[in-house]
Amino acid sequence: MADLVYPPVIVLIKSFWKYLGLNFDFQGQNNVPRKGGAILAINHTSYFDFALAGTAALPAKRYVRFMAKKEIFDNKVAGPLMRGMHHINVDRSNGAPSFVAALRSLKAGEIIGIFPEGTISTSFEIKELKSGAVRLAIGAGVPVIPTIVWGSQRIITKGAPKNFKRAGIPVTVRIGNPLYFTRESNVEEAEVLLKAKLVEMLHQVQSQYPDSHQGKRWAPARLGGTAPTLEEAQQAQDEKNQTGPKPA
Repeated sequence: MADLVYPPVIVLIKSFWKYLGLNFDFQGQNNVPRKGGAILAINHTSYFDFALAGTAALPAKRYVRFMAKKEIFDNKVAGPLMRGMHHINVDRSNGAPSFVAALRSLKAGEIIGIFPEGTISTSFEIKELKSGAVRLAIGAGVPVIPTIVWGSQRIITKGAPKNFKRAGIPVTVRIGNPLYFTRESNVEEAEVLLKAKLVEMLHQVQSQYPDSHQGKRWAPARLGGTAPTLEEAQQAQDEKNQTGPKPA
């Protein structure tokens, strides 16, 4: 497929990273295949995770096609860019068309980026995973590559003030070893394996992170941060779901 939009967007994104003065630590970039289909299964703590994971894949000369919610595609500015970069529109009320589109892209040799937690984890821990990444990998016969982004939540995340200051924030992107499944693989067992690998990698990245987590809003309670625990975050989400959207 022709990529007329992706290259100039990459130039803009790299310029933005430079403006922010981010201190990058890219790890495991050799795990991104230079050809063939694959799934990047990425943890989700920030609205910039997709752009950071995509940046990490560039040395392999690969463009990542992300599965993103329909609301982004409906935006007058973001929508044309998303379609131009051949990202995949996900309607959460009807996921079948996006699943088919992702399966088709994987079989065509594309790399698909997925956030298996579904939404941003406000606890900054790994939430329960949805089965889409594993089912796509099994259906397309491609590997799942667990990927951790850490530090991006200090710039912009759900429910916290933005920080676009040139502050030299350290950002780590670790791309793990591929996980291979077959049509005989049990989906639930594969999900457990993927989550365990993401948790293991997250803890490793956090232990090596150069800045202290103690007392920080962007750090999990497990490390002395002030973010809600996984259970507290889930309870808050459950209560929000029960209450429903506020009237206009």
